[in-house]
Amino acid sequence: MPPARKRPRAYDPARTRAAVLAQFGNVRAAVRTLTPEQLALPTRLGDRTVRELVVHVGTVLDAVDRLLGEPEPARQDGRLPDWPLTVEPEADPARPPAVAPPDLDAHLEEAERRFTAHLDARPGGRLLPTGAGALPLADYVVTRAVGLVVHTDDLAAAVPGLDIPYDRQALAAATRLLADALAVKAPGGSTEVRIPPYAVVQCIEGPRHTRGTPPNVVEADPLTWIRLATGRLTWVDALAGAQVSASGERADLGSLLPLPG
Repeated sequence: MPPARKRPRAYDPARTRAAVLAQFGNVRAAVRTLTPEQLALPTRLGDRTVRELVVHVGTVLDAVDRLLGEPEPARQDGRLPDWPLTVEPEADPARPPAVAPPDLDAHLEEAERRFTAHLDARPGGRLLPTGAGALPLADYVVTRAVGLVVHTDDLAAAVPGLDIPYDRQALAAATRLLADALAVKAPGGSTEVRIPPYAVVQCIEGPRHTRGTPPNVVEADPLTWIRLATGRLTWVDALAGAQVSASGERADLGSLLPLPG
């Protein structure tokens, strides 16, 4: 059993930036294949159509532009694992969707240009005023990987047959950050949550396991975990569909998921 995590997980800024841009490129390539009929399809995000979801994907990167336009906080008072426990304004399903531009690829290309220009021009330690408190730019870029992976899955769910690859590093960052957020939300060492091959965390108060097979174990694949953590899949449905395994009296995560709630 891995030891309890005593310090925040570290992410390499260069690898995270590459992962975000790779996943954004995967989405852009898929969007270029969509027909007008597919763009008009509904999504699982309230009243948003696929076209409106694509526009929202651009805001995942544009959030950096918006936050850099605000005054820099005097000091860091946020932690990266707290970010998944908050709901930023752009992620609120009740928020009216942005007006879709006529050229979606040009819209995404411009969002990517602004994002890369900001990362080139500003140090990773520059503080941003996020919903989870002031975070360094390098940490906030990790959250952009989460947003892109989640919305990649949203697009694939909305358009039958649409195959969008997942950048391995982006998927790993999303899995790990959401797993670490669970450990923050329900601290403890009685339950081990495994999301192979990317993350293992301990959570929930109770007797701490020290050796051998843990008595309380939850295991899921990365995309199932991400759907559970973000409310795309309920705990009950995941169990019923054998998408997650849970053993032990403290292995019920139903009351803890989704994370922002």
